[in-house]
Amino acid sequence: MKEEMDQLVAAGKIHPKHVASLSALMEAGYCQHKSWGFGKVKTLDGIAGRLIIDFTSKPGHAMDLAFSAESLKPISKDHILARKYSNLKGLQQMAALHHLEVVKLVLDSQGGRATADQIQAVLVPDVIQSDWKKWWEAARAELKKDGHFQVPLKKTDPVVYQAEQLPLAERLRAEFRAARGLKARVVVAHEILKSLADITDAALVDEVITQLNTEIQSHLNTRQSESLEGIFVRDELRAASQRTAAEGDVAAKDVWSQRLRIRDLFDELPAAKHRRALESFRDAVPDWAPQIVLLINDVPAKLAGEAARVLLQEGKGTLLKDTLARLISQHGASSELLLWFGKERSDFFADLLTPEVFRSMLSAIERDQFLEKKSNRLRDYVLEDQQLLPDLIESADIEIIRDLTRTLQLSPSFDDMDKRSLLARIVKMYPAIQEMITGDNTREDKTIQVSWASLERRKREYEELVQKAIPANVKDIALARSYGDLRENAEYKFAKEQQKVLNRRKHELEAQLGRARGTDFAGARTDVASIGTSVTVTDLDSGKPETFHLLGAWDGDPDKGIVSYLSPAAQSLLNKAPGAEAEFGEGGSRRRFRIESIAAADPALWSARPPAPAPAPDAGAGPA
Repeated sequence: MKEEMDQLVAAGKIHPKHVASLSALMEAGYCQHKSWGFGKVKTLDGIAGRLIIDFTSKPGHAMDLAFSAESLKPISKDHILARKYSNLKGLQQMAALHHLEVVKLVLDSQGGRATADQIQAVLVPDVIQSDWKKWWEAARAELKKDGHFQVPLKKTDPVVYQAEQLPLAERLRAEFRAARGLKARVVVAHEILKSLADITDAALVDEVITQLNTEIQSHLNTRQSESLEGIFVRDELRAASQRTAAEGDVAAKDVWSQRLRIRDLFDELPAAKHRRALESFRDAVPDWAPQIVLLINDVPAKLAGEAARVLLQEGKGTLLKDTLARLISQHGASSELLLWFGKERSDFFADLLTPEVFRSMLSAIERDQFLEKKSNRLRDYVLEDQQLLPDLIESADIEIIRDLTRTLQLSPSFDDMDKRSLLARIVKMYPAIQEMITGDNTREDKTIQVSWASLERRKREYEELVQKAIPANVKDIALARSYGDLRENAEYKFAKEQQKVLNRRKHELEAQLGRARGTDFAGARTDVASIGTSVTVTDLDSGKPETFHLLGAWDGDPDKGIVSYLSPAAQSLLNKAPGAEAEFGEGGSRRRFRIESIAAADPALWSARPPAPAPAPDAGAGPA
């Protein structure tokens, strides 16, 4: 190589100052360019004065020798990038079996140190093709136990390899002593707690507990949240190492006895500590439940959920429900509380899951927009959860649904496309709402005529359903829920299915009653067949006479010759005069008639009839 370089210098192809750089590139065989990345040195073309490099995105790229010497960095064959190029499969096997070897290879290639993000950038997706997070957690645990690696507590700090091995206990002791302030020492103490099974140095635990006690006491009056975190980890260390508490040590109850604002303390605590803090507050404060209930409307959704779980576990569910009911009815619930409540939707809160929750959500979203809050988590959730709105409105009266629809149409919280999506969910459950949305004014054309007697019968069915059947079903659900384990509770599943049947029938009756117009058929025309007439006909195939009584939509009684005016037979006769012929299909065949006479129907046909049995839950509003 030296002889070749000398020839290039003599020929004026390169400057002597570039000889060392070009020689290093040729000897290494691999290189790095700041823009083009990793490359393999293929050949040196002395005649053309070019270096041929295979870059990942520019294979066979020719570069001027002087430019190559000044812009390319040589990479050895042991560099992680070179190993990926030359033996990727072997590197993948190494990563699967020997985490530390792969990490050390990355660190050696990065000058002995690299952050977790830098390690990930090198290994993913070529070397680590599976779950990086899971792989790194396993590797990090091994790095901590190995005395050659310094594993930082902060993700942004680098992992460092050191030739001299340092025992785990010594490393953690050094980190604990170097930490400044209680908060930093708590972080190291957690690392010691996680590594306790691999630490045989009992003096380390004693030193940590003693130092934590000192700093907990000094922070008690000024930084209560840090004192509480210190108490938590100290107590966990004691329990794990089977040490007993010393008399006079500061306990969690001492923190809660300070003059402090509970919300501020929870704001300062990491979310992972919220559950533990709530439990310690419960154990330390006699009237804890009312104070926790006051907290839930002023904290993030996750903390609100944690607070609710503690209340429920301690038998304070009634207090929680009463508070939620008041906040929802007054539209005072925060968007975070409603976000938790919407996601929760447990059967315990079934009686609160009404359209009023959605109204409260709209109010909270509008309030957040007015306050210019950047977070739209509740709004996004309302749009994403396709079942939320149907769950909230499934048992509502039609007038409540109409009012809710108007509120949604006027709400500034959603753009037109999102609003249409929400309205479509309402229409799917309540088709009668479609006319409100489209502005269709043909509602009168959709009305049906019914006798007053049949209208009263259907009203009585509705009242029976709303006043007796549905409340009884609610009690059945509550009773079945008390049996426990809802997944294997057959009574509960049956009661919930029955609830769907009853609610579906309720919606059907509301739609039918909304369309119905009662009549006594007075003044019915008799010159042609019309509603409220008895039409005598002759069957043209058999020659036999027959009489059809054309009455209301719900008056059908085939055994007595009473047919709904909406039935095929009545539709074929309507508006035809005596002597006219009519034809309609029945049972797969056609029947033909000639109208002989028309007379007003006897009122006894509809007014004296006994109550008809309730139609099946899936029955529509068509002819009975």
